[in-house]
Amino acid sequence: MQMAFHLNIEQTQKLVMTPQLRQAIMVLQLSALELAEYLDQELLENPLLELETDSPTDGMEDLEEEESYDIDWQEYFADSSDLGYLGGAGGVCRKPSQHSFEHYCSQEPSLYEHLLWQFHLLVGEGPRRRLGEFILGNLDEYGYLTCSMAEIARLRGVPTGEVARVLDLIKTLDPPGVGAQNLEECLLLQLRALGVEDPLLIQIIREHLPDLAQGGLSRVATQLGVTVQEIQAAADFIRTLDPKPGRGYGSARGGNYIVPDVAVEKVGDDYVIVVNDSTSPRLTINPHYRQILRNHRAEDKARTYIESKLNSARWLIKSIEQRRMTVYKIVEALLDFQRDFFDRGVGFLRPLTLREVADAVGVHESTVSRASSNKYMQTPRGLFPFRFFFASGVENARGSTTSSESIKEMLRELIAAEEKARPYSDQKLTDILRRKGILISRRTVAKYRQDMGILPSTCRRRYE
Repeated sequence: MQMAFHLNIEQTQKLVMTPQLRQAIMVLQLSALELAEYLDQELLENPLLELETDSPTDGMEDLEEEESYDIDWQEYFADSSDLGYLGGAGGVCRKPSQHSFEHYCSQEPSLYEHLLWQFHLLVGEGPRRRLGEFILGNLDEYGYLTCSMAEIARLRGVPTGEVARVLDLIKTLDPPGVGAQNLEECLLLQLRALGVEDPLLIQIIREHLPDLAQGGLSRVATQLGVTVQEIQAAADFIRTLDPKPGRGYGSARGGNYIVPDVAVEKVGDDYVIVVNDSTSPRLTINPHYRQILRNHRAEDKARTYIESKLNSARWLIKSIEQRRMTVYKIVEALLDFQRDFFDRGVGFLRPLTLREVADAVGVHESTVSRASSNKYMQTPRGLFPFRFFFASGVENARGSTTSSESIKEMLRELIAAEEKARPYSDQKLTDILRRKGILISRRTVAKYRQDMGILPSTCRRRYE
């Protein structure tokens, strides 16, 4: 067989993942806050980018054209009804409200700081204070001790009895229940802080918490020889105790604020879509560098550098605008598909897939997936993630499908209206939904109930 080299010319189409394309994909899937952080970083790295600011002379021409009025200012401020003016003849002097220092704290104290402050008030300088600080440092975010007293004694080189005495002192601190090694001890400490000495409560906490959690009130009543009503009253009181007393301090207490990427507002009978651009700065290209490019005497290295940064800046601005238009079109499609939800509520949310929205917008399914990730929409019905509108469905008797969120809303209403003495079982809920034309299985009902955090019927039952 003769072997030889040949030169062939072929024309093919390929999708190459250029750095610009990867950047556009990344910008598309960023949320509003993440995009703001990313643009701040780009402003530091690219000298051609700058923030778009309004000219300080904007609007001055309008002010010059306004008619000037000759106002008697003394007579104007003599009117005591002007709450913005303090003092003066006839005026009422109003002292500004005084706030304590805590109103201006940028961060709330952590559980460790809160306990350490109390412990320093009780114990002076010395070995016992240092031992207590070590024990406080071994409490988790919920207030539980994460190591044994024997281990603390070995690490600090002190007797176990001394560790027990300091730990008993820590257990008297606020919030009640801190320093416990398990749930039972935590609840008992809270009973002691409340001054409750009910033997039945103490015995239930020590011996029957697992049965109580599973709703076995009758079983516990039989074992203790009391009525079910007494066990139910004890269970209601135990539920008022906090199983995680330390979660109300520090970072665990701070709220997680969500900035919506899109707001949908109802104006008359129509809905208006507003893309949130307030969190991300508006970018523009510094005109000074454009003049450098027009200067033919500029060095080649400087020109090459500026051209590369200029292309990067232009592509970034284009990617941001493309992201805004893509998100707007997706929300517009969601508004068309889920119009019943916006008009009538969660119970009318229809099943929807990414492919349906992608076909309506005219983009690929993966583009819709990226654009809807980590983003939230503010609607007249509340704040929802984009993924909320892509709900799965269950077939109904009419041959169509009902969304899972609509079924969850039905379950929530049924359980709220049930008789507390005879709550609906999962099978009963299944039969009710089937009578309404929703072909659903008992296992699916149980899954939806667990997703909503609703207890089974045995735990929801109330004994009169």
